[in-house]
Amino acid sequence: MMKKITFLMVLLIASFSYSQDLLLGFEDAESGGLDGGPFGNANALQVNVVTDAGTNGTKVAEFIANSMGEIWQGINLNLTTDVDLTSTQTMTIDVKSATAITFLVKVNDGTGPEAAASVTHNGDNTWQTLSFSFNTSLDGKAAMANGVYNGFVIHAYWAPGATTFGEVTADERTFYVDNIMGPENTDTCSNGMMDGDETGVDCGGSCPNACITPPAISAPVPPARAPGDVFSIYSDAYTDFTVDNFDQGWCGGAHASEVMIAGNPTLKKNTGIVCQGIDFSSNKQDLSGFTHIHFDFWVADTDLTGDVFNVKLVDFGGGGAEASALEVNINGGTTPALVAGSWVSVDVDITSLTPPVAGSLTRSDIAQIGITTANVDNLWFDNIYLHKNTTLSNDEFTQASFKVFPNPSEDSWTVSTQNEQIESISVYDVLGKQVLRTLPSTSEARLDGSALKSGIYFARIQTARGLSSIRLVKK
Repeated sequence: MMKKITFLMVLLIASFSYSQDLLLGFEDAESGGLDGGPFGNANALQVNVVTDAGTNGTKVAEFIANSMGEIWQGINLNLTTDVDLTSTQTMTIDVKSATAITFLVKVNDGTGPEAAASVTHNGDNTWQTLSFSFNTSLDGKAAMANGVYNGFVIHAYWAPGATTFGEVTADERTFYVDNIMGPENTDTCSNGMMDGDETGVDCGGSCPNACITPPAISAPVPPARAPGDVFSIYSDAYTDFTVDNFDQGWCGGAHASEVMIAGNPTLKKNTGIVCQGIDFSSNKQDLSGFTHIHFDFWVADTDLTGDVFNVKLVDFGGGGAEASALEVNINGGTTPALVAGSWVSVDVDITSLTPPVAGSLTRSDIAQIGITTANVDNLWFDNIYLHKNTTLSNDEFTQASFKVFPNPSEDSWTVSTQNEQIESISVYDVLGKQVLRTLPSTSEARLDGSALKSGIYFARIQTARGLSSIRLVKK
């Protein structure tokens, strides 16, 4: 009854003033613990789940390592239960080895920093319950674990007193491990992971926290405008201006990633990055003739206190750096206001310094556009452009109409327009995944849907006059 004896031994160790729970035992139901996979040369380390007679027929993990020089070889394990190392940094592991060994363990994939600890077995070929603490900086990892973790790493090698793998040498060794134990995390509603019956990170199911969900509908489609009346930075409705760098990394990394919302490419703010820099200083633009600036955004934050969406036009004034700037600041007290759970369309006159416009009206040498999203955690945005406050007349817009036939169709659709070329056609399924794209540059194009499953699709058709959408049905 080795596992029961091991557990009793843990209880009898006087220095343990904390509870230890079984996190991974390598039994049949826990075989997924090896799914993280080994690393290092494929021939260097073998890890197998085997039956060991010394543990009364229970399953254990067998480590077979050799001296191929890959001293850092190891395996990533997935704990079946998260470990909470917030109050204590100590865990235990059962080990059996016929030779004296020291190996390294780590915790990762959690809310705290990755941390490492060493484990030593005396080589008497018996099972021993060994205690270790993540309270020393080893292998360049954090000095102390602090948080909830799901990942557990075992490196086959380490050396007593070592601080880096540069002090370690490899030898041939076989050892066994079982019963990885530590304080089990019981607060799944605040551990920064999706677990239990949660439907998102720390939300849904039995957790009281509201889940953050992306917008289900795309940003409003901009009106049809003459190409010369628009300076577009990001919008499917118009041809975007080519910039030097769309996400300069001014605030430590890429600010936004492109995602699909209801078949429409949309920018989503990346976690922890508060600004985006759009640079075209090699091709500065005189935007004095454009009278309005437009952008759409959707915020899903539950608390909007301190949240700001700011767009800044940077004018170099003929030099090589910022000379002045025009800013549009949107927050909870502006008009329009920053609100949650709906698309907010900002379209403001930039010919006068009237709130929410501030700074300088000079825009004859614009070289950069900055977007600042202070305190906003969950944000999607689209349709960033300047315009001259003009739209095409009804007659002009009618001329840009198009036809699609047959619809429904068994295998293909033909799209045609009057008096202009189709620049692009993108087809999306109901989940927003792009399934077809063509760049016809003609007034008529054929869409081959023979490989598509039966169902409903959406086509977004781009012409020089703007963007149109239509539903397609595949029989």
